[in-house]
Amino acid sequence: MISDMRNQEFLNKALSLLPALKETKVEVAQTVEVYKEDSEIKIEKTETYSNKQLNKGSRIYLDFGDHQVGYLHLKLGYTGSHPDAPVWMRIHFAENPVELFENAKNYSGWICSSWIEEEQIHIDTIPSEIKLPRRYAFRYVMIEILDLSNKFNLIVEDAFCTAVSSVDDEELCEFQAQSKQLARLDQIACRTLHNCMQTVFEDGPKRDRRLWMGDLRMQALANYETYQKNDMVKACLYLFAALPMQDGKVGACLFLEPEPEVDDTQMFDYSLFFINTLWDYYEATNDRETLEELWPTALRQIELAKEHLDEEYLVRDSDVLGWCFVDWNLNLNKQASAQGILLYALSAAIRITQVLGEVLEEEKLAELYCECRNAANVRLWDKEKQCYISGKDRQVSVASQVWMVLGEAVEDSAAQQLMDRVENLDNAEGMVTPYMYHNYIDALLHVGEKNKALQKLETYWGGMVRLGADTFWELYNPENADESPYGGTIVNSYCHAWSCGPAYFLRKYFKMKEE
Repeated sequence: MISDMRNQEFLNKALSLLPALKETKVEVAQTVEVYKEDSEIKIEKTETYSNKQLNKGSRIYLDFGDHQVGYLHLKLGYTGSHPDAPVWMRIHFAENPVELFENAKNYSGWICSSWIEEEQIHIDTIPSEIKLPRRYAFRYVMIEILDLSNKFNLIVEDAFCTAVSSVDDEELCEFQAQSKQLARLDQIACRTLHNCMQTVFEDGPKRDRRLWMGDLRMQALANYETYQKNDMVKACLYLFAALPMQDGKVGACLFLEPEPEVDDTQMFDYSLFFINTLWDYYEATNDRETLEELWPTALRQIELAKEHLDEEYLVRDSDVLGWCFVDWNLNLNKQASAQGILLYALSAAIRITQVLGEVLEEEKLAELYCECRNAANVRLWDKEKQCYISGKDRQVSVASQVWMVLGEAVEDSAAQQLMDRVENLDNAEGMVTPYMYHNYIDALLHVGEKNKALQKLETYWGGMVRLGADTFWELYNPENADESPYGGTIVNSYCHAWSCGPAYFLRKYFKMKEE
């Protein structure tokens, strides 16, 4: 159901700013064989696909050389007698080679299996040229012949992809990395962002394929340092402001088709991040008009967040899955992180009031900030453990410490010392997504730990590179690379917006020093 809160003026402005997609023809880089040897996936180059005669049970693996988002085209021919029956084939797309060894029939997770990148099609007329109508995200394509007549063999005479994105790499800002390893991290992060920049900043081109607020905040930061499509950020901010939920809350995500509409998913942290994303946009562009127009939407998120506070200004805990996202660690208690995120958003809101000259609102927000900060330090600080705890079970987590640092509940040397202790906290819940690692790196930089921030960035995102990543993943747990929050890795996203952080951090904080 479409919310009656929609602002048509804002929606029209947003739609007028959305970019046109650019199309690029991408040929197959090589034909390969893909197999497992002692549980390790092996990929070897083989003879060109057009030289292979395919019959029932035949398979070919096409490698497009890099991660693509687009539409597959096939030109099909034959040898032998005139085709007297349709060709029945299965086409399996894979961002990561591990997907080629997963059987869709065995998936039983809670995310809908219709996201699995696989098609079965019948082609009645051979020779013919076909274009699959659905957009896919992939590097590898497996074509398997399920059946055809024994009177002929099928030939794939040509195969290519029409790749789509709202940007091309000619628009990418120049950057000189400090090392080849860092240059590779930047390159992959930029490719991740590039392939998520469709009509809007998608969270992932394989799955969900829509605009999420939490991803947008990080994509926008990376965009300012890379492609600088700032009108696209502006359009997305206006979309969220134009399509709020019934109470004026910024929804967690939006759909564009068949017409723009807010989803029914709401998250405490994602709604607040509208404020920080708006402030970051203003810092990057000095666009005061947009700041003024969208400030009421930002302020409304503070008013709604206050409803989650108890009488002592502490965010009430919740057992509802997803009420506050923070990370895909399903054991994580979110209360302390939510308190830190509220402080983080309040700090940005205060800066907005200072630019706009909203003196009375600034005073109110500053008073609220002080009350929430005091609540964090009185009720969530554990003197014995020397860290922040969360929830009725007094859980210790990395996320709680990170968000209290970013929200400046603790400052200066005390904040630095807390970040130094993070790695050695006993039985602390860890991080499992590049999304949370982005915030962790940000917290290290916030306390002046540049060397440690760079080392952690290299180690974590570099781990995905060592596993063959062409784009950075939705989820990566170094202790379990095949982890999935969905009940099966076949629906994991291996090109995900919230993973593009290295492009932002490296270009903003770690440029090659000029001699």
